[in-house]
Amino acid sequence: MNYRLLIQYDGTDFHGWQVQENSRTIQGELERVLGMIEDAPVAVVGSGRTDAGVHAEGQVANVRVNRQFTPDKLKNAINGNLWRDIRIMKAETAPDEFHARFSARSKTYIYRVVNAPVMSPFWRRFAHHEARPLDVSRMNDASRLFLGEHDWTAFSSAQADGENRVRKVTNFSVESSWDQRAGAQLIEFRISAHGFLRYMVRSIVGTMLEVGRGEKDFDTIQTAIVTGERSLAGKTAPAQGLTLFRVDYD
Repeated sequence: MNYRLLIQYDGTDFHGWQVQENSRTIQGELERVLGMIEDAPVAVVGSGRTDAGVHAEGQVANVRVNRQFTPDKLKNAINGNLWRDIRIMKAETAPDEFHARFSARSKTYIYRVVNAPVMSPFWRRFAHHEARPLDVSRMNDASRLFLGEHDWTAFSSAQADGENRVRKVTNFSVESSWDQRAGAQLIEFRISAHGFLRYMVRSIVGTMLEVGRGEKDFDTIQTAIVTGERSLAGKTAPAQGLTLFRVDYD
């Protein structure tokens, strides 16, 4: 039976999604627990890899098991054997052809920034602290430069998987609101695309922060996109501000 899982996790203490020897990972924890339940090795397929320190509100995975479970019983069995920083929020049966990665149509990430002189300890695991003032209107204007289909070589890791670095960004917005808990402005960079390269979102956000501080102009961004010159992009933003928000399917 093929099951589709909706997963949330605090990525702070994980070395990312993908199984790594002698490191705690999301995929590794899920496969460990499901292997106990199934009493046999089980492969968990995620919609994509998140890096060390990156969180998820809407990660999706699929898993095939031979034992018969109702979706709720499978969800409860997995959660009962996991640490508290990862949870299966929903489990449901899926068609045999459903594949969490290859069936995905788009993904949305949110990067959160607390823009204030002092960082609230309640946000330290889930947002980046920027003490210098940021011009949200200017960053919103710059966000339009990233829309469309482009080669994202300048905004990705040199070790990004595959040779094709062309991706289509379908939506990018920058919103600021007062957060009562932080006692400060909370800025959210929300970006959707048909797919992402490694470090792509964090590199784009790092560039946007430089725009917001008045350190980078729009022409430089356009040149970086066209030429693929990494030195023109901003510094990669830290991992803790990034959350995989949603994965969309047909």
